[in-house]
Amino acid sequence: MTAARQIEPAEDAYREELAFLAAYDDGPRPPGWRLTPRAVVTFAMGSGGDALALPKPVDGLPSRLVVSPKFVGERALVERAVVTLAGERGLLLVGEPGTAKSMLSELLAAAVSGSSQLVVQGTAGTTEDQLRYGWNYALLLAEGPTPRALVPSPVMNAMRNGGVVRVEEVTRCLPEVQDALVSILSDRRIAVPELSGTDSEAVHAAPGFTVIATANLRDRGVSEMSAALKRRFNFEAVGPIGSLAAETELVRRQATAALERARAPFAVDDVVLEVLVTAFRDLRNGVSEEGWAVERPSTVMSTAEAVSVATALGLSDAYFPGDRDPLSLLPGHLLGVVRKDDPSDAAKLLGYWDGAVRRRAEGGARTWRRLWELRDVLDA
Repeated sequence: MTAARQIEPAEDAYREELAFLAAYDDGPRPPGWRLTPRAVVTFAMGSGGDALALPKPVDGLPSRLVVSPKFVGERALVERAVVTLAGERGLLLVGEPGTAKSMLSELLAAAVSGSSQLVVQGTAGTTEDQLRYGWNYALLLAEGPTPRALVPSPVMNAMRNGGVVRVEEVTRCLPEVQDALVSILSDRRIAVPELSGTDSEAVHAAPGFTVIATANLRDRGVSEMSAALKRRFNFEAVGPIGSLAAETELVRRQATAALERARAPFAVDDVVLEVLVTAFRDLRNGVSEEGWAVERPSTVMSTAEAVSVATALGLSDAYFPGDRDPLSLLPGHLLGVVRKDDPSDAAKLLGYWDGAVRRRAEGGARTWRRLWELRDVLDA
């Protein structure tokens, strides 16, 4: 039996959709791809609520299926990303933290190659071995450098299988590690000089191999990418969600999924959820929905953080029913998020309360009036 997992990889969570799309669209596919480029875009963006119909019956699959939307953003951005991967060129997704860059890279990898789990997590401690290969030292001492003693990296495995490898937070890697990525993207092979004279002295990329990397704009100065590495990637900027309704729906969907994993119902009122997302958007953008100026805190008020707060509100309601209404908990959670990078930013949240929240309360909005009455929480 398979052990329960908190989060399923995209290829497992959406196994039926991927199999359906593979049977649904039999158009041209780039070498090594599981789906057509059009089907990859449909997988990420959804079918718009329409049920797609299979051209002919396939055992184990429904004849019609609505493909769920997963990435909330510009369809054109996803199409450009897919075209980049179809050309076997590196794709770099950049943006502020919490804009779903990693989620998009996971969805693309799962749809293109059937696996999103070939991942290198970029940190200051990431080494070249994690991009190239390492050794099983017990076997190395016993047998010397043999193919059996070689420990392939996720990049090497992706090369062998013609898959997609994901490099997260590439700008957190040291320059010498980034340089190793330059040669991989240029030569499309990894040399193993220790195995010189054998059939395994080099691993060449199979058709379909490519790299999706992500980078946070906040980390731009950590380890600046070299011009050589930049030239080997197509850059796509992933921005915040433009629509309040779309962001609110995404927060609701992901918070509901989180509570389902905890076997608890998500019972946060839609009005409270909209107030939560509105506050995040106001503080993120530096301007309210009405056009009033708002002082932005240092921390990124990301959609991912909004999901975390919505989940916390739902868990409080599920585990402590009747103790306090979710709205009364919102100021405390917002304060925790705002102070994350700079504790003095609590004053900016108080300024938001004295500005936009107060003006909405004076305008007669009942929920915002209740939120204004909770101002004392921010003074504690």
